[in-house]
Amino acid sequence: MVSNRMLWWITAGALAAFGRNTPKLVPVPSDPLEMVTGQIQAVESPADRERVLELLGRARNSYALRNSNLGYDLKVTFTVNSGGETQYDGTWEMEDISNPTLGLRWTAKAAAGYTTTQISTNGLFYGEGTSSTIPLRLHEARAALFGPVPSAANLNRATIRTSAGTFHGAPVTCVLLSAPGGTKSATPARSWEETEECIDPQSGLLEVQSQVPGRYYAYDYTNAPQLGAYVMPRKVTVTEAGKTVSEISIESLKELPTADPSLFQPTEAMEAGGEAVAMAGAQKIFRESGHIPANATIRPVCIFGLVTATGQLMEAHSLQPTDPNSPAALQAVETMNFAQPAQPGARPQQHFVFVVEGFVAGQ
Repeated sequence: MVSNRMLWWITAGALAAFGRNTPKLVPVPSDPLEMVTGQIQAVESPADRERVLELLGRARNSYALRNSNLGYDLKVTFTVNSGGETQYDGTWEMEDISNPTLGLRWTAKAAAGYTTTQISTNGLFYGEGTSSTIPLRLHEARAALFGPVPSAANLNRATIRTSAGTFHGAPVTCVLLSAPGGTKSATPARSWEETEECIDPQSGLLEVQSQVPGRYYAYDYTNAPQLGAYVMPRKVTVTEAGKTVSEISIESLKELPTADPSLFQPTEAMEAGGEAVAMAGAQKIFRESGHIPANATIRPVCIFGLVTATGQLMEAHSLQPTDPNSPAALQAVETMNFAQPAQPGARPQQHFVFVVEGFVAGQ
């Protein structure tokens, strides 16, 4: 599956630019899916935090199909239209077959040539296909369907704010999350550091999710597929800078009381290849571009990419492509070293990275 952790990493010196001087940042870009446009309230009391965490937990649990203790067959298609900024534009097919006793087998293939088969069984993870790396848009599709909301265990110390909004004419509660010590004041807009989760308080379903300004998942539950009490979206639309880059559709979700045990048996090649790469949580990094004067107004540019298990940055691109500083931001991020020491006994991991590069406005 996909980890729904969010890692907040802040580089040296950036706290001044993105913390104490936050009011000097330009506002986040306007976007049709930016739901937070009204008053925002800081959530500080234990009782209020518990209510918000319960709302997030309800939304998160809706997607936890493997917690149902039911076997299922899930079929998904999606279409990528990134204009070549990420790999494997075009149509995709994906299928998950899960059995509570045997494990999980999922496959994916792109019309552009990528294929993968992944098996998890008896606590072990195997994979084979075109590459050991899961491409960004495939990682994205699985994150949107299986891990869009961070777990409560990772939010105990997070800064939380909320705002009321509307999506398709219905009320939503938008939860803004940032690292401990993040934005706490009742500022009238979302800050650049905050992740946004907008949830229908009546149904408990996630409606809009945004890890960083400029990138959004929009969920559609028309004729929503269900497995017991678990409700999945019929469609998820992924946008970047107002442009649709991926449309994910659940074609079918069926209970599968029995499954062929051979589907969960790794091939010799899988066993020889070692454990498959895990899709881990996203990483946020905030940096200054050069010297930032104390009284300057900062205009951030966010670069979004995928860091492979070997620390290689892939498929990186700007989420503010019309900003004149986008080329410089991308060039700066491409020189960064993302390699991390391997943890003994741990699975290799890949993860999204969001690097928010701050530039002096007007330069």
